[in-house]
Amino acid sequence: MKIIFNKIVVAVAVTTLAAIFTSCFKEEPLNAECDIEKAWLHVASPTDMFYNESDTLINVISTENKIVFTMRDDADVTALAPQFTITEGATISPANGSVHDFSNGPVTYTVTSQDGKWSRTYTVECNRVAHYITEVLNFDFEHFELDQLYHQFYVWHNTLADGSLGDDWDSGNLGFRLSMSGAKADEFPTSVLQEGYEGHGLLLITRDTGPLGHSGTNPRPIAAGNLFLGKFNVAKALFNAMQATEFGIPFTQKPVRLSGYYQYSPSAPFTDRNFVEHPERIDAGDIYSVLYLNHDADGNPVVLYGDNVLSSEQIVAVARVQNVNETNGQWVYFDIPFEYNSDIDMTLLENRGYNLTIVFSSSIEGASFEGAVGSTLKVDKVRLTCEIKE
Repeated sequence: MKIIFNKIVVAVAVTTLAAIFTSCFKEEPLNAECDIEKAWLHVASPTDMFYNESDTLINVISTENKIVFTMRDDADVTALAPQFTITEGATISPANGSVHDFSNGPVTYTVTSQDGKWSRTYTVECNRVAHYITEVLNFDFEHFELDQLYHQFYVWHNTLADGSLGDDWDSGNLGFRLSMSGAKADEFPTSVLQEGYEGHGLLLITRDTGPLGHSGTNPRPIAAGNLFLGKFNVAKALFNAMQATEFGIPFTQKPVRLSGYYQYSPSAPFTDRNFVEHPERIDAGDIYSVLYLNHDADGNPVVLYGDNVLSSEQIVAVARVQNVNETNGQWVYFDIPFEYNSDIDMTLLENRGYNLTIVFSSSIEGASFEGAVGSTLKVDKVRLTCEIKE
């Protein structure tokens, strides 16, 4: 009887534990996320289709729904099979790794969450880039609109060599929205100057980020107005703000000069990251351009961030306006040569081995959250002069 009783006790215990664990498994919620995290193209000879082997892989920023593979202008895109890393449990349609013809434009993919309640639509595009050679690139800041996600702040488009509009300009406006979600378009750090030097211009104002920006052990009390060639990665904004600004776009010409017009009006008082006032310090603006190698010696892709965009060993040339100070309401013309610290590898240049950024900021120490709320930089009619390839 004792043996039988023990067997019954064990059986009951096992059954009870199984019921408990089964209940736990059933109660665990299904994943509600539906994101593409990475996209890549596996091809036999990557450098026959891409300028760099690393261009075959794209890390997708969480706020973006457009995935663009940049390829050589003669690449065959009629039968490609993109593959994706998606959030756990999610599904994707068309199927992951299925073959599609990208020669007629983007292909649309839908990612559905594990719980089936949410979905996101992505477009995947193969952009074949030709080498257009031009002497002067014009940036007049006339092509702008409200952002597509929130319809709350301005974004700008650059004019590409074929006349179409690109998305190479970005700003920290999306990061400012994290602390000031109720701000209107003209209350953001980067907005439209209605009366520029000629037509519209760029208006950059250092803003207070409000109670949320001032709080915590790692305060960010101000947000300088800025615009730059590159991408703002909002996923890094709260935890690694210096790396939220990803500076640079692939560039295939040798820049010689950066020119344009600006006005600057510093505000007061100047405050540090803890919002402590420093009456002896006067704010200043910043305007510069950097050309850098976008791969290291081992072939790994390189992006410059807020903490190394002017100090990295990858930098090849810099053009920087000195002393962007008070202009008393007058437009000031600047024309700055690029200073090179090494020779350009023309073959590497033609194969998109260099990145270029142009940066405007209303507070020169804005990346460190130092400056004066209200400092204002106005910019217009910027020109980038490049050598013409014969």
